[in-house]
Amino acid sequence: MANAFWCIVEDDRKGSPKKVMAEVIGEATRLSGGNVEAVWLTDKAGDDGLKQLGAWGATKVWVLENAAFAPYMPEVWVPALAELVAKESPKAIFAPVTSRMREFVARLAAKLGAGLSADSVAMAMEGGQLVATRPVYAGKIPAARMKLVERREEVSTGLPELTEAEIVISGGRGMKGPENYVILEAMGKVIGAAVGASRAAVDAGWRPHRFQIGQTGRTISPKLYLGFGVSGAIQHLAGMRTSKIIVAVNKDPEAPIFKIADYGIVADLFEVVPALTEEFKRLLEK
Repeated sequence: MANAFWCIVEDDRKGSPKKVMAEVIGEATRLSGGNVEAVWLTDKAGDDGLKQLGAWGATKVWVLENAAFAPYMPEVWVPALAELVAKESPKAIFAPVTSRMREFVARLAAKLGAGLSADSVAMAMEGGQLVATRPVYAGKIPAARMKLVERREEVSTGLPELTEAEIVISGGRGMKGPENYVILEAMGKVIGAAVGASRAAVDAGWRPHRFQIGQTGRTISPKLYLGFGVSGAIQHLAGMRTSKIIVAVNKDPEAPIFKIADYGIVADLFEVVPALTEEFKRLLEK
């Protein structure tokens, strides 16, 4: 359809779109009044995935399927989509805030000479124009010349992915070291939660960057957020403050996170976490 809103599909690289696409398509549907089309660049699009995109609200799915699209290489993806955009002229293009899409949409915008709003927190249609609102923080500019040096497969933790989980557990500087994250992972396995970290913990080398929650990491909005030893620095709050219920555990009663927490416990996390884990087990075994 003319002037459709396009949503670029973020998939699990196994033939299925990620759950975050439900939010992306949902927002595009709200803004466009239902004129939403999904665009999927992949080496294998599963039938169930195509049906799921339709169920989430996509009225049409453009499938660009080619073996060259895996693994992701911006030098291949950008020209392919830019050519389709030139032919079809969508009104706007949406994408989820993921590591891959952050890079891809920036390159696509540069190729098309189009405007780009990243990390938007609100969108609206005003006078037929799309208006995006986003907080402004100090940013970083990508290197002018980049090349793929190495591709590594991430080792699975056996827990849900951070941006898709309905429950997220986060550990901060109060975890005291990388070896102590096992107690958070143990809780995560009991309640089906993802485990993330604050920037301080990531900067200390305790957790890989892909687990960082915040303005310079992942933005999440789970039904339940559990923060242990997280002080609540502004850049961390920017990545999780839209969580439906926020629970904070910290020894410092003045920790900023208590100001936005729905429930707060001033206590030693190393006493609280095992006790909560056992209580969760007891409740779930009923």
